Amino acid sequence: MSSLRVLVVDDSLITVKKITGILAELGHSVVGTAGTGAGAVSAYRELKPDMVTMDITMPDMDGVEATRLIIEEFPSATIIMVTSHGQERMLFNSLEAGAKGYLLKPLKRDKLESLIEKAMTRGV
Repeated sequence: MSSLRVLVVDDSLITVKKITGILAELGHSVVGTAGTGAGAVSAYRELKPDMVTMDITMPDMDGVEATRLIIEEFPSATIIMVTSHGQERMLFNSLEAGAKGYLLKPLKRDKLESLIEKAMTRGV
């Protein structure tokens, strides 16, 4: 798979660094980060990345709503949700909003790699 331009959205700097590190190991580049849902929508409009990793729980606008807004404006956007255990309802809502899949924290490199491949080739 070719190198992807990725927008990483999470309000935890530790998670942003972890995802950024894994993406770099996989040969992808992080073109931007955002710590809020509103920031994610704005960054997507500006950067038009190949893929987004989107946290669900964030200040000002959650990842479900941000995903919905991005998909409404950019129907071909590829968004992967990143979440903690216990948010099953929000995950379902994210998938309904157009997310291509999800990963549970703590993130594992092999699972992220597999989900990226599925999302980019088959649309999960």
